[in-house]
Amino acid sequence: MAPHTSSQSPNPRRVTTRTLQRMREEGDRISMLTAYDYPTAEVLDEAGIDILLVGDSVAMVVQGRETTLPVTMDQMIYHAEMVGRAARRAMVVVDLPFPEGQLEISRSVDVSARVLKETTCHAVKLEGGAEQARRIETIVTAGVPVMAHVGLRPQNVHVEGGYRVQRDQQALVRDAKAAEQAGAFVVLIECVPSDVGMAITEAVSVPTIGIGAGPHVSGQVLVTHDMIGFNSGYLPRFVRQFSDVRTTIQQAAVAYRDAIISGEFPGSKETFE
Repeated sequence: MAPHTSSQSPNPRRVTTRTLQRMREEGDRISMLTAYDYPTAEVLDEAGIDILLVGDSVAMVVQGRETTLPVTMDQMIYHAEMVGRAARRAMVVVDLPFPEGQLEISRSVDVSARVLKETTCHAVKLEGGAEQARRIETIVTAGVPVMAHVGLRPQNVHVEGGYRVQRDQQALVRDAKAAEQAGAFVVLIECVPSDVGMAITEAVSVPTIGIGAGPHVSGQVLVTHDMIGFNSGYLPRFVRQFSDVRTTIQQAAVAYRDAIISGEFPGSKETFE
């Protein structure tokens, strides 16, 4: 079993690309969650989460947008800088937002370099497989680790006509293998049937991280706000809520409001003499 150190220990052992590869080879499951700010990243890091993703999902989860498309590179850097400072053990990966992963390759290299230069984060995530192989290879050659993203690609939502389960096993395996050969250190697989997730994992030697890809992958990722129940509206089938933070916060806010209305707050304990 790979050693699992806590970020609360004096010198936590940083999760690296080699750590993740060793976990894959030894059969240790990898945990990954999204983070967009310092306190959330600090808590998740202390909990022993292996990878923190500063996802372009911030557009929907934090900004209240309908898709991930509006978030900018400057905004990603802003959130990544906070998360990177908080994480003492976890690897921190930053999404390349639309259209930074679709324009000329030199631009993708430039913005990927910004992530490493302007934050303390460690890698970028890029949507796409076979058609992105040259881009992945160029970014990696420039010294920036790349996590590839195959299956459902949220940045292609308008091309796909919505968010749909991806079932073309042959094409998805080809994408994953091309990404690995180009130098990706992890392949993230989104919204595929369980047997497809397993086929992709068996086809590559790097770790695979699933989100709606079944149990036969190297690890799992969820959007933290979905996982803790701090969301509203549609909840994907693949999400399990491990808490109900939205209700907790609402109840606390109601209790606070009522205490003000009744005059009970502030009381003597909260008042200077």
